[in-house]
Amino acid sequence: MNWTNSIVKVVLLVSCMVLLLGSTNASFAQERPFAQLKEKFEEGQIFSADFQHRSLDSYTGDTVSSDGLIWVGRERYKVRSGHQSVVVNGETSMVYDNNRNRVIISDYEPTEDDFAPSRILNGIDSTFTVDAEERREDQFYIRLSSHDPFAIYKKVEIFLSESLIPQMIRAVDPVDNIITTQFNDGKFVLAKQEMFLLDYPEGAEIVDMRN
Repeated sequence: MNWTNSIVKVVLLVSCMVLLLGSTNASFAQERPFAQLKEKFEEGQIFSADFQHRSLDSYTGDTVSSDGLIWVGRERYKVRSGHQSVVVNGETSMVYDNNRNRVIISDYEPTEDDFAPSRILNGIDSTFTVDAEERREDQFYIRLSSHDPFAIYKKVEIFLSESLIPQMIRAVDPVDNIITTQFNDGKFVLAKQEMFLLDYPEGAEIVDMRN
């Protein structure tokens, strides 16, 4: 698994949280914390955090780890980790590789986006059912599952603080790989235009793949 695949999984997990909690059903609506969490994203707030990501391969037992910074909204995101940064603002996708000092720019096509927000928005949330939703001491715990053979994950566990800050997301994919993302210093912030700009040095090679 390369770095890009690892970042894809990070964003997939966070987007699952955004959309699955955002698609509040009747049982969720009775719990004000979840309704409030839904409102944060609907109001355009951005979840910002440091993350530590780990992916365990069920077949080989190998583990791939990464860490970095993440900003996620309902339809846009930015991830900075290692030697790469990824920004999707809803219209354009930009990837900067500082090893090659190269920026790749392309039109953002939601239906072709494997990075998650659009992929989740296109229906994955409706395939999940809520198996558990409970308070555990100073945390809220949610467990969701899907029996859809095309689902990205078959089980997702979400851990929230009492103040509705995501602390960890753990997921199991269809071949039993376990993907865990831990968040530190997480907070919801107001969206700013510069938040989803890609930073890269002057003189970087620009590869523009837009028509």
